[in-house]
Amino acid sequence: MNENSNGLLRRDGLPKKSDFNISEESEIISVANYRNNIPRKSLGYKTPIEVFMDFVYPCLA
Repeated sequence: MNENSNGLLRRDGLPKKSDFNISEESEIISVANYRNNIPRKSLGYKTPIEVFMDFVYPCLA
C-alpha cells in the first residue's frame, strides 16, 4: 500500500526526492487535499477525510 501511495504522490506532482523545504505550501496542500478525497477500498470506499472526521467528530461533540 505504501509503494502505491508513493507512486500516486509522484504522479500527482510531487517528484521523488522532493525537497519540501523549498516546495510551495499551496502545492503541497493541493496534493494532500486531492489525495485525501479519493475513496479507498481499504477504508470501505470512504475517503481518508471521511474516516478522519468519523473518528474526530465524536470527540468534539
